[in-house]
Amino acid sequence: MKILVCISHVPDTTSKINFTEGDSKFDTNGVNFVINPNDEFGLTRAMWFKEKQGASVDVVNVGGAETEPTLRKALAIGADNAIRVNTPATDGFQVAKQLAKVAKEGGYDLIIAGRESIDYNGGMVPGMLAAILDANFINTCISLEVEGDKATAIREIDGGKETLTASLPLVIGGQKGLVEESDLKIPNMRGIMQARKKPLNVVEPDEATTHTEAVKFEKPAPKGDVKLVDPENLDELIDLLHNEAKAI
Repeated sequence: MKILVCISHVPDTTSKINFTEGDSKFDTNGVNFVINPNDEFGLTRAMWFKEKQGASVDVVNVGGAETEPTLRKALAIGADNAIRVNTPATDGFQVAKQLAKVAKEGGYDLIIAGRESIDYNGGMVPGMLAAILDANFINTCISLEVEGDKATAIREIDGGKETLTASLPLVIGGQKGLVEESDLKIPNMRGIMQARKKPLNVVEPDEATTHTEAVKFEKPAPKGDVKLVDPENLDELIDLLHNEAKAI
């Protein structure tokens, strides 16, 4: 089985976020980038298929040279090969189009993407990728088993879970639950050294139209001051909740 794991290069959630050019562009200065968490769950599941079923695992990213350390980390975790599509990621369709080109040329049986990336939270790429490839698609996937050319998956739905079966080739949008956080692999020194020797191929992009453009970013409003209320003074608490917080 050939597996392709799509890797997004996203800011660490502990990084301080700022914008430049009239709040229209994300400021990357001083920001630490990591593998998108939903993608890392998918990569870890792919490693399970590699260890248990002998699958080969490639990782792919759409971005400039600055994303290569993130791909190297994926190689250190255990991926066999990395592919970087040499173009900035501008919107969901453009990214899906580039990933589809790599997927078609590689002839992959299973394509694992994160349900969404934690930077723009678009949630569009896995579904569009499946549509371009005319492949089966399961989103919000929290469990995946593959036997031969058949996959059994569990996905989250409103108020519960749904078990589905699908034939390969298959695209999934994975998330937490596909593996547990305790299962995530931290690269060891041996893996880091091996990653330096593994192939990281840079390919030129396919032509793709960008359909959306970020016009302006805005940070959430700062939190207001906290008011402490004597727990015995219920009248004051009710007044604050009703007249200031508008909660009741």
